[in-house]
Amino acid sequence: MLELRVSEFVQRIPKYILDIAEELQNHGFEAHLVGGSVRDILLGLIPDDYDVATNALPHEIEKIFPKSIPTGATFGTITVVLQDDEGETRNVEITTYRSEEDYVGGRWPSKIEFTRNIYDDLKRRDFTINAIALNLQEFDNPDISIQQILIDPFDGISDLKRKIIRACGNPIERFSEDGLRAVRACRLAAQLNFTIEPNTLNAISKTLNVTKHISVERFRDELLKLLRKANKPSTGLRLMQQTGILEIFIPELVEGVGVTQPGVHAYDVFEHSILAVDFAEDSVKLAALFHDIGKPFTKTVDEKGVHFYGHDVKGAEITKKIMQRLKFPKSEIERVSKLVRWHMFYYPSADWRKEKIDQGFDPNQKTFFEKHDDTDTHGWSDAAIRRFIRNVGGEDAVEDLMKLRIADASANPLFKFNPKELDALAERIAQVRSKDMAISIKDLDINGEDIKKHLKISAGPIVGKILNALIEEVIDDPLLNSKDLLLQKAEEYYKKLKNDV
Repeated sequence: MLELRVSEFVQRIPKYILDIAEELQNHGFEAHLVGGSVRDILLGLIPDDYDVATNALPHEIEKIFPKSIPTGATFGTITVVLQDDEGETRNVEITTYRSEEDYVGGRWPSKIEFTRNIYDDLKRRDFTINAIALNLQEFDNPDISIQQILIDPFDGISDLKRKIIRACGNPIERFSEDGLRAVRACRLAAQLNFTIEPNTLNAISKTLNVTKHISVERFRDELLKLLRKANKPSTGLRLMQQTGILEIFIPELVEGVGVTQPGVHAYDVFEHSILAVDFAEDSVKLAALFHDIGKPFTKTVDEKGVHFYGHDVKGAEITKKIMQRLKFPKSEIERVSKLVRWHMFYYPSADWRKEKIDQGFDPNQKTFFEKHDDTDTHGWSDAAIRRFIRNVGGEDAVEDLMKLRIADASANPLFKFNPKELDALAERIAQVRSKDMAISIKDLDINGEDIKKHLKISAGPIVGKILNALIEEVIDDPLLNSKDLLLQKAEEYYKKLKNDV
């Protein structure tokens, strides 16, 4: 943690925040920087945002700052819209000091009172490291020390130095006020690489009756912060599992605890999954978390051992249900579930691998994936490549699928992964795509309107069925992708579909 002088602290706070403080002071009000921004500055980090607390009432804040929005006026919060020195628009939340009592629904205080005292405001906050305030009106005093302008009633600075997450006051009371605080404790522990103080940790399990009432959207957003902001999200996910939080929101993930895997797997399904998230790039962290979620539900045992046949298909189905439950956007649900569905892709083909091994090549050597000759396709035809691209959702999805494969392999120290496999696939895809061949309906030389006009039919499911049949044919034989040939084929499919009915 940085031992900052006032001048150094000033350098770490944007000028537009200092301008807000000065404007409040010019009107006779206090201004304090509060919450995570103070914590992050003390840790030498760059805050995501800056929150200001003041003794000005909401209507007084609105008078001082004409460009403001009463985003939470009932709770004393006014969002001020302004521009920084670079002309970028900034939204800053200014909140009136307040005290809160009698929480209901695991979130909402039924009694709110505005106060004139910053200490009363800090008492309502979740953790000691978030209950530190910085007195902004003393920044222009050359004789002031940083200790004199930092307000720390719960010894949060000491907890920062000891790397501890500790609740303000009684942890059961704090977690009973807002059920999300338990989730946030796990996330902050991972994000900051801190440990949760024992009494605070124990209180999480004791207040799950409150946590289970928070909205799925709030849990989802906290989960995404954990995945994207923590260097090792597995720390927070493990804490959520140990305290019972995951059992509430993603019980399917907990099913992997204790499900051992045969062969080259070093961990059970749950541990492997959360470690894969640590190795995954942001775009595939959710897919890494869910990639093996189907295994506990497909596990079979016979004389040959333990199997998880079809866990990729089952996993995609479960992933959709989880993400729908957590109210993710439809496009993201489709993208992630497809990555889970196809994460077991096998390139080159098993027959090609066997042929190379029979020829004496070592599959662990980088040269193993070199082609036999210029006509070698690694056992994947052009049509297979086109169908693969189409199935996984396009070339961007292929890139994410490769990232997922790397994360999956990296999370298993016993697995010998040769990255040349992915290089070979990328080269093969580039080779096929250079021929400008169709891989999706939009690549066809006709569209739905052409079919309706040619067949003299109205819009309906039959048009989609014809287009899907046509793309399958074109994937196998790209020379069919001409308007005349496709319309001819469309007639044939239309007659067949009518006869089938």
